[in-house]
Amino acid sequence: MTDRTLLTEARITEGLAALPEWTREGGSIVRTAETASFPTAIAVVDAVALAAEELDHHPDIDIRWRTLRFVLSTHSAGGLTALDLTMAARIDQALRAL
Repeated sequence: MTDRTLLTEARITEGLAALPEWTREGGSIVRTAETASFPTAIAVVDAVALAAEELDHHPDIDIRWRTLRFVLSTHSAGGLTALDLTMAARIDQALRAL
């Protein structure tokens, strides 16, 4: 399991540099992605759901036809942790795969 300790500002900046599609919104990181079709969007969500269960870390997901918005924060820690960066990378993998 990935560490649930709050990250320093420097570590958040470093982590986001490796995740160029993600931006910071307060105590969360956010990514919006458009897929080719609604079924593709749902397939991405299905893949993300499997990763979320594996990591025991579940993103907020907004589905609007072909557009997905993911929001990550470790609520139990009160902000961003390495778990959020790991989950963001897994979401990126799901999007690339589909």
